[in-house]
Amino acid sequence: MKNSKDYGLKLKKAFQSWVRQAADSKPVVYEDPIEALIVGLISQVYPESEARKIYKRIQNHFVDFNDLRVARGEEILDVMGDHSPQAQETAQVLTRILNQIFDRYDTLTLTSLKGQGKRQGRKAIETLDGISRFAVDYCFLTSLDGHAIPLTETMKNFLRQEGLVHPEASDEEIYGFLERQIPAAKDWLFYSLLRTAAEGGLKAEEKRRPLETKGEKKKKAKSKSKEQSSEK
Repeated sequence: MKNSKDYGLKLKKAFQSWVRQAADSKPVVYEDPIEALIVGLISQVYPESEARKIYKRIQNHFVDFNDLRVARGEEILDVMGDHSPQAQETAQVLTRILNQIFDRYDTLTLTSLKGQGKRQGRKAIETLDGISRFAVDYCFLTSLDGHAIPLTETMKNFLRQEGLVHPEASDEEIYGFLERQIPAAKDWLFYSLLRTAAEGGLKAEEKRRPLETKGEKKKKAKSKSKEQSSEK
């Protein structure tokens, strides 16, 4: 990415500002990658907190993932609590992905991927037809112990608009840039804070009023006194 060094400094400054404004975010970990995939597919459309609530309702309503796999679209939408076009598409993608997993592994769990190594596990997920980059990265981050920063379109637009990446940077350049700038130990924290900032919960840069020196304070007081005298 062009001028990556300069943008790296801006990004780190913004990250430090977000950290000062928000409480620590405990990393989310899913033991079974299939759970991370489902939440990721929902979370790319809904805010993170709302996505987890929807997933909780799905868990409480359906007996298991197979029950979800064969469920009618209307039933899934009722459980999600949303019948919008984006909800309909999400429900369709969910069942399509679950059907592919079932056809491929004859079961609805992906725990076997954890024993294959990170790269192999990620590659297996990427080959699912219709899977999004966000869902792959989300699963890689939260279940396969991989280094990734999932990005919604809102997050990518925010990075460009706030001048934290080059305005003409491609999506791939942004992904590569972020993964080089943010260490693996902080990728969940960065993801959660960036997402909060992009969705309007934090400022891109925390602005603080500079401290006034004694001389500046005297000069300010003197100027104010003159203004008051002229008004009289």
